[in-house]
Amino acid sequence: MSVAAIIVIVVLAVVAFLILGFSIKIVRQSTALVIERLGKFHRVLDTGIHFIVPFFDRKAGGEINLKEQVQDFKPQPVITKDNVTMQIDTVVYFQITDPKAYTYGVDRPISAIENLTATTLRNIVGELELDGTLTSRDTINTKMRSVLDEATDPWGIKINRVELKNILPPKDIQQAMEKQMRAERERREAILIAEGEKRSTILVAEGEKEAEVLRAEAKRLALIKEAEGTADAIKLIVNAHPDQAYLTLKGYEALAKVADGESTKLIVPTELANITSLLASMKEAVTLKDPAKKPEIKKQDEKVAQNVNEKPKK
Repeated sequence: MSVAAIIVIVVLAVVAFLILGFSIKIVRQSTALVIERLGKFHRVLDTGIHFIVPFFDRKAGGEINLKEQVQDFKPQPVITKDNVTMQIDTVVYFQITDPKAYTYGVDRPISAIENLTATTLRNIVGELELDGTLTSRDTINTKMRSVLDEATDPWGIKINRVELKNILPPKDIQQAMEKQMRAERERREAILIAEGEKRSTILVAEGEKEAEVLRAEAKRLALIKEAEGTADAIKLIVNAHPDQAYLTLKGYEALAKVADGESTKLIVPTELANITSLLASMKEAVTLKDPAKKPEIKKQDEKVAQNVNEKPKK
């Protein structure tokens, strides 16, 4: 074999190797390739190894990332319904679902999403006042996601989520909001202090009320004990003199029943004078139990004896 033949074989081998290399396309996981044949869309290559026709088939752009992506857009000036200008920056979470539509649907898709986000945000915030904008993040996020998802669907893009990252009002409004917040905190503090003092006063009053009730109950129990002691003393007198004191007391009880009747005549027993001796016996027994009551009992006995002696007989 001549040298020329060897050179031809080597050249053909190199060309065949190059053609084979250009014919094989390996697509990585979570990516896709759009293939054009003679300038016209041919097919989409998904994950794996693929064969194409060299010089006829070519990639339309680079690899397309099919993973969910996050795009942070710079702050946009927006005007609220009450003519307050503020800066709002947004974060958009999106995913490419149709590589063909993404490639041929719109030029510079990310820039298109950014502009669409800015215009949609201005439209939504323009219908809200400042306070509504600051307190309605979830509402704004939901509306923006719905509008963007519908608009980007022909581009092969799925909008999964939209978030307002920062809302920056003008500095003078921020200062006014801080003063309002400080005043609200002071008001709540004053209310809490007043409620604490009120609760303390109520507890003190309830404690005093319970103390008064307990003192009254103790006084009542003391009086009951004292009365029980007096009754026990009388019983001792009766038990000690059953032949005199007890019988005399029973006679007076019968006399009291006769006096309550309709009879016009009343017979008084001659032993009425013995009432003084009976009272004296009761006085001694009670006095022995409670020496502090001696003077008071003596006066009561003398008064009873005087009334008995002065009563006329019928």
